Amino acid sequence: MPSKLRYFLQESWLLLAGSFCFGLLIAVTNAALSDRIEQNKIAKLNELTKALMPEAQHFQLIDAQIEVALPDGSKEKAGISEALAGDKQRVGWSFNIHGVGFSGPIEMVVAVDKDFQKIMGFDVLSSSETPGFGDRIKSDWYRSQFVSAPVDRLALVKTGDPAAKDAQIVALTGATVSSQAVVDIFNTFLTQIKEQMQKKGLIANVTQ
Repeated sequence: MPSKLRYFLQESWLLLAGSFCFGLLIAVTNAALSDRIEQNKIAKLNELTKALMPEAQHFQLIDAQIEVALPDGSKEKAGISEALAGDKQRVGWSFNIHGVGFSGPIEMVVAVDKDFQKIMGFDVLSSSETPGFGDRIKSDWYRSQFVSAPVDRLALVKTGDPAAKDAQIVALTGATVSSQAVVDIFNTFLTQIKEQMQKKGLIANVTQ
């Protein structure tokens, strides 16, 4: 019995020591790569935003202290960038928005025009929506409906004209939940950001 106990303790010690070393290695690796990971994320964000606003050459993060109330009752600060052309003229605004889809979180980058009146487009930074179904929120057909749509409360419809450029977004067949999730994310963020930017004088308070 003592020999078995010693063997058990020996094996357990090796397991615990191995787990500790492995966990320490992961922590050190994450710490060493965290800056690079963040830089890569920013680079990807800028790349996607430039695709939405080809005339934009620079992106300047503004310190506006704008908070968005999320559906779960919490609040978060919105990171908003002013998109500038080569002559430093404003061509639009960009920011991240996010929410929960059918299979998990959806994170997107959105571009709006300089007056915050129309959506210039969006792209998906990350999502885990079902391949062939929900992940079609990345398709040109679905995303193109948002281009030139008003920055207002959007509505998902089952049928309609996807080229209408209005507040009605036609759902993806077989992916209504994912389609609705994107519309809900837009509705959560855009109106709140616009209202607060108007109050802070960052954009004019005009009607469309």
